[in-house]
This record gives sequence, C-alpha cells and structure tokens, in this order.
Amino acid sequence: MVTTPEKTQQTSQVTNNDNSDRVAVLLMGYGEVESYEDFANYNEQALNLLTAKFAPVPLWMYPPLAKLLALFDFHEWSHQHDNFISPHNKIFEAQREGIEQELKKTWGDQVAVFKAFNFCKPYLPNQVLAEIKEQGFNKLLVYPLLVVDSIFTSGIAVEQVNEALNELNDGEEQWLNGMHYIPSFYNQPDYINLMAKMVEEKIESELAAGYLPSEIGIVLMNHGCPHKAKGFTSGIMESEALYESVREKLINKYPLISVGWLNHDTPLIEWTQPNADLAAKNLIELGAKAVVMMPIGFATENHETILDVDHIIHDVKRKHKNVEFVQMPCVNDHPEFLSMAAQWAHTQIEELLSETAKVVNPQLIGQSASHSHDHGHHHSHDHNGHHHHH
Repeated sequence: MVTTPEKTQQTSQVTNNDNSDRVAVLLMGYGEVESYEDFANYNEQALNLLTAKFAPVPLWMYPPLAKLLALFDFHEWSHQHDNFISPHNKIFEAQREGIEQELKKTWGDQVAVFKAFNFCKPYLPNQVLAEIKEQGFNKLLVYPLLVVDSIFTSGIAVEQVNEALNELNDGEEQWLNGMHYIPSFYNQPDYINLMAKMVEEKIESELAAGYLPSEIGIVLMNHGCPHKAKGFTSGIMESEALYESVREKLINKYPLISVGWLNHDTPLIEWTQPNADLAAKNLIELGAKAVVMMPIGFATENHETILDVDHIIHDVKRKHKNVEFVQMPCVNDHPEFLSMAAQWAHTQIEELLSETAKVVNPQLIGQSASHSHDHGHHHSHDHNGHHHHH
C-alpha cells in the first residue's frame, strides 16, 4: 500500500515525457435552452436531427415549425411556470465533473471528460471536438448519458460526431487513432438496482406509514419512442428491457407497477403506450391511493422529467383529487451513479489505451478498394464464405 503514491507519480511522469495516448471522454446530452430567444434555433436543430428520422415532414417546414413550437414552449415555460429555467445544463456539468474526478483517480491526466449538447451552443459537438483536438487528445470515447434507453438518440450523437470529425480533418490523416462508444446502460445491473433502491427508500420514508404496499402505484417512466423510425433502431427494445428489469426488483412487494412513456405527442406519429398519464390513471383504477412517478429512462433532469410530469400529475389530480403523488428525481449527480458511470467507462478506456494506434487516412480509401477488386473475386464463389453471416 505504501508504495502506491510513488508508483502513480512515476507513471504520470513517464506519460508526460513520451507524449503518449490520451483519451477524451465525451458525455453527450441534449442540452437545454436557458433563454427564450434560443427556442426556435433549438427546435429547428431537434426537428432536423430527430423528427426527420420518423416524421413525414418536408424540409422547408422546419424553420416555420420550429418558430411555432418555440411559441408553445415560451408560453409553457414563461407563463405557466414563471420563467422556468431548466436545471439540466447545471446537472449535466455536475455529472461531467463527478465522472472526471472518478476517472482521474485511476488515469490521471491521460483522461479528461468533456460534455457536448446536441442542440445548444457553445457545447455543440463540433465546438467541443475542436477543443479536444486542440488539447492534444488522440483517442475518443463517445458516451451518450442523458437518455438511458434510446439507441436512437445515441445514434444522433454519433451522426453529429461524424460530421464534426469530417469538418476537423484538415489534412491527410485523421487526428484520432482510436475510438470507442458506450451505447446505453439499460442492462447494467448496478443501474437497475439503484433505480429500485431509490423507489423503495422513497416509499419507506414518505408513503409506507399511510398506505398498504398494494395501494402504492409505481409509474416507471421511460423516454418515449416512435414505433416507426424509417428502419432506425428506435430504442423501444432497450427501454422495455430496462423497465422489465426494474419492475422485477419491486413487483413482489409492490404489485401495482406500470411503464409510463414520456412521449412528444407529435401528430402523424405512433408513440409507445401507455403514456405516463394513462399509466397513472390505470393504476388508480386498480386501487392505488398513492402514485410514485419515477424516471428510469433519463439520467439527467430536464423539462420532460420536471414540467411534463408536473402537467401529468395536475391532469390526473383533476379527476382523482385524493390520490397522493410523489414525483421523484432522476439519478442526476447521485454519488453512487457517478461512480458506476465512471466504472462503465473504465473498460473502454483501458481498451483504447491498450489498442495499438491505428492511423486512419481517408486518402487511402480508393486504393484499398481497387486492391480488393483484384483479389475479391476468388472469395465471392466460395460457398463457405456465406457462413460468416450467420
């Protein structure tokens, strides 16, 4: 034990001298608008990246539609919720900082954690990747953090990273020589356990004294997914698996559990059901006198988990005045979550640092293709080749 500090010092000295590999961990979230002028811009970005993949909306409609949606947002945030400013960006920064502190315990200066927001300056992926390049990092771990379940939204993160890397590639060779990706943590046992534990502790402290377990309904809220996303993976499978795993941990004690999808009710699109509103009503019909609203599909608080859930509760309470609601937070910067999130990154960082650097040179694309034509035909008639696909 005593020698550990010296050892770390030596390794960090060595790494500084030979200018070795450094990994940038890029946490990705949506980001949230903090001033109303930015709404239209945010919405246009979101429409371009998200809606284009599942809605039959022509491109020219995006700017006017974005402005229209901005008016709705403005009305909702400013009039109904007196100038609500989302805490999302602050929490995301706390998550970035906490995960970085955890990782530095192991990796020192070889690793730094950055954040990028899909839709918000000054943290757009191209701005942040330019910074990562400038700071001399040569390996990248892309880590979508906000939405747990949706590989669809994570796909958007990759799309933006690819565009940014194209912009930044000024010369012959790609400046990155290694890249890994964490698609989702919907199936991580420690995350699933934490979700169940948070719900149980909340019930113990606030509801257990007044209600029988069978009178306590639990709505586990997922990020809504469109059913048809033009063939893109939409995240429904991951979300359902996450829900089933958390439900399994709670169901023996608390029989009234439902998934509740936080959908963006866009016209013309078929969303996952039941939405959180209907889920709460269904549980009440089965005899729930108290309902816990727990977001499991989001790791960071945002206007969906705060405002939308708030609206849902008000809506249900109009008909069911006596039902008690408990609105729970996302994991946010819960220390236990930050240490597990860092843990999931460890393996990827380790692999990135142990991989030999691969130089990627776009100029070689045509050349390797012409070689494969010379040699490729021998394989195409080789029947054994087909087995590789199975």
